[in-house]
Amino acid sequence: MPTAAEYAAQYRQGAADLRAAVAGMTREQVTARPVPGKWSTLEVVAHLADFEPILVERMKRILATDDAKVLPADENLFAKALHYDARDLAEELAVVDATRASTARIIEKLTPEQLARTGEHVVKGPVTLESVIQMAIRHINTHLPFIAEKRKALGI
Repeated sequence: MPTAAEYAAQYRQGAADLRAAVAGMTREQVTARPVPGKWSTLEVVAHLADFEPILVERMKRILATDDAKVLPADENLFAKALHYDARDLAEELAVVDATRASTARIIEKLTPEQLARTGEHVVKGPVTLESVIQMAIRHINTHLPFIAEKRKALGI
């Protein structure tokens, strides 16, 4: 099991990896949909920026409260309602950067007992703080290949 400091480092790294994945892309390139039926790069980044606060709220609720309730979030409803195509790439990256920097400071101080704290996801059942942190770490990593696929399809 990684230490809290290792989790914090992995979590911080996600923001840098996301920035690297979109580096040098123009507005036209990030809004293009070169892969049919898939989100644009901007929509992927907006999705990540929107879910950062959700994942952090889950972490904080589990850490700070007993009997924490963890609410689900539907990415497709968010994408449809929150104008992902009109968002600004730099602003979305700034949200991810700031959220990850601030939250990593909390994560790095966690004890094993705190990592083991649980909350109740209203759909999935019991979840540990550690599992939510792991999910947050994986979230950006899961989407990076989709951005790479779009870059390749655009020839960049």
